[in-house]
Formats: sequence, structure tokens, C-alpha cells
Amino acid sequence: MADRTTENSGMPEVTFSTFILSIGSSALVQLGEVPDPESGQMMENLLAAKHSIDILSMLQAKTKSCLEKDEEQLLDTLLYDLRMKYVLKTK
Repeated sequence: MADRTTENSGMPEVTFSTFILSIGSSALVQLGEVPDPESGQMMENLLAAKHSIDILSMLQAKTKSCLEKDEEQLLDTLLYDLRMKYVLKTK
């Protein structure tokens, strides 16, 4: 059952997928891949990006046996993409 505050605010329902996508979006901003949603400016903070990627990696390890197949695939793909972008930025 969705929280009425969430329904009325226009925010997406909180699911595992929306949670990891939120962290992934933050990592993309931190990698300088997309503009900051508040300022509209491109910024790069590779230390923060690594931290966000590490959080997703920890979530992957801790939830390994209890995710639905689509959640597992989303997390695997998201982590792969973020790691590759991070490697390119730190070369």
C-alpha cells in the first residue's frame, strides 16, 4: 500500500528499484555525466561517486539471495555502467 504523502507529492513509490536508481542518479551527477538537478550545472566529485558506487555494491552483496530477477538485473547493469564510467574518469 502506497503512503498517501507519496501519492499526493508526485514522488514515485519507494521500491528497491527506485531506491537504487536514486543512488545511481546521484552517482551520475557526481561523475559529471548529467547536470545537478537543483543547480542545473555540471559538476564532478569522483570521491562522492565512488562512495555511491560502493553503497550500491554493498547493497548488491547484502541482498544477493533475496532480490527478484528484474531487481537483480537492474542492479547488476547499473553497477556495471557506473563502474565503467568511473574507470574512464579516473584513467
